[in-house]
Amino acid sequence: MAGADVRAGRFSIRYGDEVISFSVRVQRDRKPSKVAIHVEPDGRVLVDAPEGVGHEAVIVAVKKRSRWILDHVEAARARTAHVRPREYVSGEAVHYLGRRYRLRVIVDEVATPSCKLRGACLEVVVREAASATVQQALDHWYRQRAREVLRERMDSVAMGLRWVKASPPMRLQAMRVQWGSCSPTGRITLHPGLVRAPRECIDYVVLHELCHLASHDHSPRFYRLLDRHLPGWKAVKQRLDGMAEDVLRV
Repeated sequence: MAGADVRAGRFSIRYGDEVISFSVRVQRDRKPSKVAIHVEPDGRVLVDAPEGVGHEAVIVAVKKRSRWILDHVEAARARTAHVRPREYVSGEAVHYLGRRYRLRVIVDEVATPSCKLRGACLEVVVREAASATVQQALDHWYRQRAREVLRERMDSVAMGLRWVKASPPMRLQAMRVQWGSCSPTGRITLHPGLVRAPRECIDYVVLHELCHLASHDHSPRFYRLLDRHLPGWKAVKQRLDGMAEDVLRV
């Protein structure tokens, strides 16, 4: 296998008594021999590899960072160990733009399902109290708000970047391991759950993806752009990752 080019997919290696499972993403624009390893907030391990790099080179890179990977996976698991699935009942905590609200479920058999912020509560009107019905109404409201808020933040952040001539096309998609992504054609995809996070966290993710329009991989140039336009981005990223399990849980 040493001579074969790496392919996208799921792989694993053994480190002592531990097994490290990871997903490989092959990136055409990544610099040759530059392999990047990420541990996502939910503990998933992602490896970004340039097109044409050997499978064995990726395995060597993962093995070299095995201890670091396991430490970060363990930290992610510890953060999520206490998190319970939502029940979608009155009194539960929900988030919007970084603020915590209490869910208030109102059952009205003839009303049109709706959601509205009222003081410290997010009020959901539904025709039946089934958790799936409440979740559907809430998800619909969040997606509507995400479409408006994320588009507005995209346009605002893009205005201050000289390499962005026009605000790029945007779509919403719930992704299990990413807050956002930028396609080779310049379309930016954002997780609709971002609308639950503080504005500074939204702006960080938006800026991160807009920087990929100038540097599609995580090269030194990419990080220089991030540093220049958001000097405190590392602290913001840490804050966002730390709230991921609570903000995005379903």
